[in-house]
Amino acid sequence: MPASLSDPSEGSSSSVLRDLPVLLVAVVWGSSFLAVQRVAEPGTVVAMLVLRFGLVLPLLGLVAWRALRRLSRAEWLGGAALGLVLSGIFLLETYGAVHTSATNAGLIISLAMVLTPLGESALARTAPPKAFLAAAGLAVLGVALLTGDGGLRPPALGDLLVLGAALVRSAYVLAMARTRAVRGTDVLAVTWVQLAVATGVFAAVACLVGPAPWTVARSYGAGQWGWLLHLSLFCTLFAFFVQMWAVRATSPSRVSLLLGTEPLWAAVFGITVAGNRMGPLALLGGALVLVATEWGRRTAPVPAPAPAVAPAPAPHPAGGECESGTDAVGPGAEPAPV
Repeated sequence: MPASLSDPSEGSSSSVLRDLPVLLVAVVWGSSFLAVQRVAEPGTVVAMLVLRFGLVLPLLGLVAWRALRRLSRAEWLGGAALGLVLSGIFLLETYGAVHTSATNAGLIISLAMVLTPLGESALARTAPPKAFLAAAGLAVLGVALLTGDGGLRPPALGDLLVLGAALVRSAYVLAMARTRAVRGTDVLAVTWVQLAVATGVFAAVACLVGPAPWTVARSYGAGQWGWLLHLSLFCTLFAFFVQMWAVRATSPSRVSLLLGTEPLWAAVFGITVAGNRMGPLALLGGALVLVATEWGRRTAPVPAPAPAVAPAPAPHPAGGECESGTDAVGPGAEPAPV
């Protein structure tokens, strides 16, 4: 049937079907901070990270095996260097998540969407648009209201850790885009290398801090194993493969917009499931963060095209607690939360 005579509802239905998996990724990312709080305590964070990515690596490795065999020495080293930075993001985000509310963590980590374009402008020595600077200022005001719960109290430790994760996440995206060794490298392969190095860091730290991963695994009940599998299979593997499919099936801007709803879902899960309570000014602060990050996404300066296409970041955090690469889906897009 000619396009001009086709049923308009058919195209609309097809668009909805393409959007649903991406929206579901934003939902599971939004739930990830709550999931972390269900499976980790301050003393078991590192052991939980070993378990989480120990489940992911073999499955991802099977898919990426052929691509891994083709990696050059420079690509292995470049991916390993990025993996060290990625491990810092996971540690900051996860420790932050167990020291603050799921709502605060999900909203604060979304600031990476504003921080990354600011860093890009600073490196390029160009002034960002005034509208973007206004959005950044609004985001700062929103975080101040949110973390102070409407008062003048200093931010909690968890809030500061998640804010640190947002800063490191922005640096990670900028570094990845400028690491020549991994430009054009197979996304699956470089993702596996980064996650493998990060997991190695967690395993080394676990030898010095807290209980052993196998001890924590034995202590988990059915519910905790369910949350851990949710983090591993849905927040990481599922999210990563949906993004790979989505950037080919729909527009990068549309994917970025849908994934940008993650902090909203984090707030929904935090309030309805975790029972987080927010005062009127804190609610206003959360709303300002959501508005500011979306405003910043739309007004962010567009970076100059790189000589070669950079691979997507490895699966977190993070807008949420699951790291998965979204830098390839549009300006200002960020890896998900840990």
